[in-house]
Amino acid sequence: MERIDKLKEFLAASPEDSFLQHALALEYVKIDNDAEAKKLFTAILEREPGYVGSYYHLGKLLERTNEIAQAINTYEKGMAAAKKAGDNHSYNELQGAYEDITD
Repeated sequence: MERIDKLKEFLAASPEDSFLQHALALEYVKIDNDAEAKKLFTAILEREPGYVGSYYHLGKLLERTNEIAQAINTYEKGMAAAKKAGDNHSYNELQGAYEDITD
């Protein structure tokens, strides 16, 4: 919990810092707090749709919670954002996750 507490402390000073929110969401994933992680990933992507890394992690979380249609939609949005950003590595990761779930 120490990392979570530290990230929350940093977020108190910069509440809309996408990097900090993403890091906190990943910490929540590690302790199986999917509800809090989902809330953070969603907030990041609503505010900053070009924050490509959050699409993959949100998609995987949605798969784990059996929200398949939402996961597919998240991967599709992520692929579009990655393509727009010229981020081929993220695009390929998202495409692989998308293909795994749609096959």
